[in-house]
Amino acid sequence: MATILDEVPLVSMADQAADPDGFAQAFGQSFQRFGFAMVADHGVPQGLIDRAWAMTKAFFDLPEDEKRQYHIPGGGGARGLTPFKTEIAKGAKYVDLKEFWHVGRELAKGHRFEAEMAPNIWPSRPEGFKETFLELFQALDDAGDRLLSAIARYLGLAPNWFDKAVRDGNSVLRLLHYPPVAEDAPEVRAGAHEDINLITLLLGAEEAGLELLDRDGRWLPVKPPQGAMVVNVGDMLQRLTNHVLPSTTHRVVNPPVERRGTPRYSMPFFLHPAPDFLIETLPGTISAERPNRYPTPITAHDYLHERLVEIGLIKK
Repeated sequence: MATILDEVPLVSMADQAADPDGFAQAFGQSFQRFGFAMVADHGVPQGLIDRAWAMTKAFFDLPEDEKRQYHIPGGGGARGLTPFKTEIAKGAKYVDLKEFWHVGRELAKGHRFEAEMAPNIWPSRPEGFKETFLELFQALDDAGDRLLSAIARYLGLAPNWFDKAVRDGNSVLRLLHYPPVAEDAPEVRAGAHEDINLITLLLGAEEAGLELLDRDGRWLPVKPPQGAMVVNVGDMLQRLTNHVLPSTTHRVVNPPVERRGTPRYSMPFFLHPAPDFLIETLPGTISAERPNRYPTPITAHDYLHERLVEIGLIKK
C-alpha cells in the first residue's frame, strides 16, 4: 500500500536559515498539493518530547475518578480533560474512541483575551506535568511561527505577515489517548475530519492509524520517519487562502486485530490566530479562475465557536 512518504517529500527546517525561499517553495508546494507536509529538524528537543510522552502516559494511566475531576462541564473541552467518547467528527454517526487533555496559552492577569481564552488547569499528578507542557507549548509555538513565515513567503507575503495574526493566539496543545479498541467496535479512533485552525503540528504517534484523503479518493497512511513531524493545513488557512492551500480530510483508523489491545498516544499542536484576527481572503489568492469563496470575513473567535458547536464540544 502506498504511504504518504512515497508521495510527499520530507522537508528539513535545517534548510530554512540558509535558503528561506527554497524551503518556503518545498514546504508550500507540499501544502498546496496534499494539505500536508513532513518536516524534519523542527528544533523541538527530543529530550523534551520524550519527557512529554512519559507524562502523557502517566496522566492517562491515573484512575478514572481522579482524571474526571479535571473535566469542566460546559467548558467546550477548551482546557483540562475531555473524557472518552465525547467528540464526534462533523456529520459522523459514531463518537470518537479517544480522551484528551488541552493545554492553552498562559495569559497574564487582566489580558485582553481573558474572556475568550480559558485559564489552564494543571493536575496534581504526575509531578512536573505543568513545567513539561508549558515548555513543549512554547517550543511548538516557535516552530509553528517559523513554518508560517515559510507559508507567507510561498504566498508572496512579507515573511513576518503572520506574526501579528498569531501573537497571543488561541493555540492548543492536545494530549490524546486512544485506549485499546474492542475487536467489533463500530466506531473509529477519530472519524474523518478537517482541523479548524491555521496549521497543526503533530509529533509522531507510535501506533500507526493516521490517514489522509488524497484528491483521487485514496486514503494514504501518514507515517513520518523517526524524529520528524507531520504538519497540515487547517480550515482557517484554507479559508484565508481561498482554498489554494487545502485543508485535507484525515482520520485515525482502528489498528489491525492483532494491535487492538495497544493504546495509541499523540500530541497535536493546533496553531490558532488571536481571537480578534479577521479571516479575510488574501487578495493574491483571488482571480478570475478562482473567485473569492468567502466575500464576508469572520473573526477567528466566531469561526472557532461555530465549529465547536458542529463537533459537539459546545452545546447550542
